Amino acid sequence: MLTVAALYRFVDLPDADALRAPVETLCRDLAITGTLLLAREGINGTVAGEEEAIARFLDALRAGPLFGGRLRDLDVKLSSAEAPPFRRLKVRVKPEIVTFDGGVTHPALAPASPVAPGAWNALLDTPNLLLIDTRNGFEVALGSFPGAVDPGTRRFSEFRAYVDGLDPAAHPKVAMFCTGGIRCEKAGAYMRARGFAEVHTLEGGILRYLETVPDAENRWTGDCFVFDGRIALGPALVERPDHAPETLR
Repeated sequence: MLTVAALYRFVDLPDADALRAPVETLCRDLAITGTLLLAREGINGTVAGEEEAIARFLDALRAGPLFGGRLRDLDVKLSSAEAPPFRRLKVRVKPEIVTFDGGVTHPALAPASPVAPGAWNALLDTPNLLLIDTRNGFEVALGSFPGAVDPGTRRFSEFRAYVDGLDPAAHPKVAMFCTGGIRCEKAGAYMRARGFAEVHTLEGGILRYLETVPDAENRWTGDCFVFDGRIALGPALVERPDHAPETLR
């Protein structure tokens, strides 16, 4: 059984180019595969390896000299896989750790309000709440929260056009969610910058919700698409192997 770590952190990394090679070496030394993106705005990725290797890797990111403590608050969701979910390792430097608007929107400038998974259900019961699934259409089709709006996007960068077509005055309270939280941080900041007064995001995303909320209280319906060989996860982040890749795009 392999351990899979989905991770991200928005943090200033002006040395992203210089970090690429040592991060790749660290992964190869630990026989870790997957994809990691580095940018001036932070780090994002999903990797897999033996349990001890992943633990050593995360400790190196959070507390080792490579990042000098800048990733001490790294957001990580751990799950498992019976077969290797990645064929190889890719460590790349990009303009953004999630493609949106070329780095114009920064979550720190106009942040949305994160809501812990344990408090998410209460927020869903708020009258006149605009609940938005910020993921792409094929992801939404696999599973979502009841009542959530599907913006109908094919890629995350199209979400800006959806927001630009909304009237902030007509939506005084907004809540949004995504797979692991990273897209919501960008989307939430974008909405706040465009005049939406109250914007909430699901802290840790769908994965953290499925990981921590008991089955009896779980309002998620369907499965959660993940961008690796496992295709989809269900409650408690258990792999759901009954989805063919060609049916999901």
